[in-house]
Amino acid sequence: MQAMRGWATRYAPWVGLVGILGTAREASAGDYEGSPQVAEFVGELTRDYGFAGEQLMGVLREAERKQSILDAISRPAERVKQWKEYRPMFITDARIARGVDFWRQHEAVLARAEQEYGVPAQVIVSIIGVETFFGRNTGNFRVIDALSTLGFDYPPRAEFFRKELREFLLLAREEQVDPLTLKGSYAGAMGLPQFMPSSFRAYAVDFDGDGHINIWTNPDDAIGSVASYFKRHGWVAGEPVVSRADVQGEQADEGLTTGIEPTKTVGELRALGWSSHDALRDDMPVTAFRLEGDSGPENWMGLKNFYAITRYNRSVMYAMAVHQLSEQLVQARGVK
Repeated sequence: MQAMRGWATRYAPWVGLVGILGTAREASAGDYEGSPQVAEFVGELTRDYGFAGEQLMGVLREAERKQSILDAISRPAERVKQWKEYRPMFITDARIARGVDFWRQHEAVLARAEQEYGVPAQVIVSIIGVETFFGRNTGNFRVIDALSTLGFDYPPRAEFFRKELREFLLLAREEQVDPLTLKGSYAGAMGLPQFMPSSFRAYAVDFDGDGHINIWTNPDDAIGSVASYFKRHGWVAGEPVVSRADVQGEQADEGLTTGIEPTKTVGELRALGWSSHDALRDDMPVTAFRLEGDSGPENWMGLKNFYAITRYNRSVMYAMAVHQLSEQLVQARGVK
């Protein structure tokens, strides 16, 4: 990021703007040269956000349409139908060992994040481990290419990705970094925690106090940003995440939640034949779900903190992987 900030200071700010985004570049026919969609997009940002149109067009002129990105997002995800197949993808000896090392290396920062936001260190570490294997797999696409390709050439979700492109250009201006240098996933997710640009602007924090937010190469900011995200999405310090349940009776399946949001309470589930392994208040809202484990069906009640994890990725199996990896990290590290 220091090199990127150096790029910003070498050029004068855009005429009429507060902040720095880019510099006028030599005119060249890029993939989006002459695109009516891009012209409309540039007009919107010029009108509503104070960008200088010519300089902004200069940046977008250098964006490249990537067929590999369109192929990746259009390709049906490899379907993992059962929890017993999904869990081993993320809870491995290598990921646990690397997570313990990451925890030890950043122990003081993780402890400060836990104190300030109430999010356990092991959950923060687990998120970074599941998302990018602690920075090993953060993505090799330029974010400008990913978001331009999907925003202008992927009609099913073009509106969403154009919004993220707008957020990305705003964050580049705010952080005074070159938008052509930042990299991420094929969908534009960035850094150790894989934040989309809108999440970056809403939840990322300058946790080391250097005046810039860098989730790409600064673990301190990545750690603080994950903790900030969970706090803002309802994480409650000291509360459990899930509770194993036993079920019986003909009405038990009526308790299963459709979707992610908690739609029943513990008491309502109990009336349908669910009994928790833990002492839970009847008025607690829960997400009730069943997973196919190695030893057969597993019935679970996901509590408020479980729902907070699903706000990071709307998948019950994802949230369970994060939770169980965090448990394994605690066990491997030998702390309570």
